Amino acid sequence: MPIIKSAEKQLRKSRTRRLRNRAAKSSVKTAIKKVRAGLEERDREGAEKAFAHAVPLIDKAAGKGLIPKNAAARYKSRLARQLHALTRSS
Repeated sequence: MPIIKSAEKQLRKSRTRRLRNRAAKSSVKTAIKKVRAGLEERDREGAEKAFAHAVPLIDKAAGKGLIPKNAAARYKSRLARQLHALTRSS
């Protein structure tokens, strides 16, 4: 445990940030899972809605540095490609 007052404050701040970052990462992962679930069920409309919801979350997480920008681009690209393939085959 920290003894110096500034170190105590820094510990409080880092705990708060850790929880906030963890929640944001979790919401991104959940959004991606919902898109993938819609794709697996071949539910085009549901997958499109989930994709439209997931893209801003992914962008926001990348902007804040929670996930790397290239990883965000990769997630969006792969999901969009799968969604496009689903709409083409339907």
